[in-house]
Amino acid sequence: MSVELIKARKRLSEVNSLLKQGKPMAAANALTQALATILRNPLMKNERDEFAKLIDQAVYSLNQDKQLRQLYPLVIPYKPGQEKELYKAMQDLLAELQNHVTETVQNELASQEEHKKTELAKGQVQLDQKAFDQARDTFGKLVRTHKTDTELKADIADRYLKASQYDDALSMLEHALETDPQAVYLYNRIAIVLRKLKQFDTSEQYFLKALEHTHDDEYLYFNLGRLYFDWKKWDRMRDAAGKALEINPDFKEAEKMRAYAMKKI
Repeated sequence: MSVELIKARKRLSEVNSLLKQGKPMAAANALTQALATILRNPLMKNERDEFAKLIDQAVYSLNQDKQLRQLYPLVIPYKPGQEKELYKAMQDLLAELQNHVTETVQNELASQEEHKKTELAKGQVQLDQKAFDQARDTFGKLVRTHKTDTELKADIADRYLKASQYDDALSMLEHALETDPQAVYLYNRIAIVLRKLKQFDTSEQYFLKALEHTHDDEYLYFNLGRLYFDWKKWDRMRDAAGKALEINPDFKEAEKMRAYAMKKI
């Protein structure tokens, strides 16, 4: 028996085990892959008889599985010699299971989005009412539920920022950056918060870190210029405004910034 056929036999033997583990899709896929191998390989009579018995056992197990029957109520037909017909039936079954999985995932995603929307609104009301401890509790629970959602953390940080809760905004942005170190836009947001906290040295580091990844964002240079304005670093302010104008010569606010810096130098 060839190596391919040995693998096919192994897959057939795994069908019942996978069903017991509550994995009907994996079980159906194991049978389908085994059939594909069997159909493209010539078989000796004893091999054909052995595989017919193994296939029959696998099909029986699938037909008896309650979880699969809920997802796919049609009985899977099989008789020895009908491997091609069975292969087609298994492809149809897998397509149906995949549709079910897709629909389930979509429903779960919709539910998650609705949960986020509701809790964000709740936290925002608490911020508006200056119930900051309650807002922290609401947002903290939300972030723990959606641990890998970088955009959610950035959204919450923006809400803290608008509410002048700069330490909370900084903490949330740093948490977001830990989740996704490649999210370059977070460096800019962290730098803005640090500027408002008057941590000018660290703010500059984050702005420069953002600029390592992009050189054509005039607003990033403008925000850097605002840092230098607060920091009273007039020559750096002039240079940052100049960079913004190189990218966008019609950027009026950058033009005013550069003119102001020139007067201070």
